[in-house]
Amino acid sequence: MRTVDFFATHPVFSLDQATHALAPRGGRTATVERLKHHLVTGRLVLVSRGVYAVVPPGVPTGTYTPDPMLVAVTARPDAVFAYHAALELLGVAHSAWTHTTVFTTRRRASLTIGPTQIRFFEDPLPLRAADLRHLGTRRVERQSHILRVTGPERTLADGLRRPALAGGLEELFQSAGAFASLDLELLREILERYDTARLWAAVGWFLEQQQRDFSVPDAYVSELELRRPAATQYLERGQRGGRLAPRWNLVLPDVAARRGAADER
Repeated sequence: MRTVDFFATHPVFSLDQATHALAPRGGRTATVERLKHHLVTGRLVLVSRGVYAVVPPGVPTGTYTPDPMLVAVTARPDAVFAYHAALELLGVAHSAWTHTTVFTTRRRASLTIGPTQIRFFEDPLPLRAADLRHLGTRRVERQSHILRVTGPERTLADGLRRPALAGGLEELFQSAGAFASLDLELLREILERYDTARLWAAVGWFLEQQQRDFSVPDAYVSELELRRPAATQYLERGQRGGRLAPRWNLVLPDVAARRGAADER
């Protein structure tokens, strides 16, 4: 493949990808030398070790910021986009955010791309087995690249486990409320895998507020209620204050309590 053709189809790429596609005599060493030329001319920028981005024609090298999601999947090809990044890729994010978060089989140091920080987390322990890490995920296209992302059900559960990574509870509630639908059987399977009383209660509370929008049967909500904590817990770890949702033995932060009161009206 000609270098120009490779650049046209790989706005962000790894050294391994370039070596495989360009197949120069001399292997990786020859590829590095070829890429050095394009770094000097401003056609490429080095994003991190072994990861390059193509600078579009006419754009000054010093002002160009590559797509953080393409950088993330290039740095970790097994990346599963999660939390707020998932809300963005699913098309429901209520607000822009400066963090891109992915699950991966191996953690690595964060990367900063312009104003955005890319954070790499190991897969959640209950889903770390090879046959489970893609539970509740789907594929989406971005700039002709196929990315793996947590779907609505998994994104809701993961977001309620760690709200701060979803942009906060208010952002999560407003964004998740815009999902077109929820697969309740899949959601149940995900909750079974995580199997924490606080999460059963948090999802139950959310679905109770959105019961009509997502056509949630009363029996389903009651099933979640049976899995609530035996003693009162805070929805967020480290939370102080809030309002008790008695049905769920859950103390909601003020933002969630206000939203629940508004939905009841």
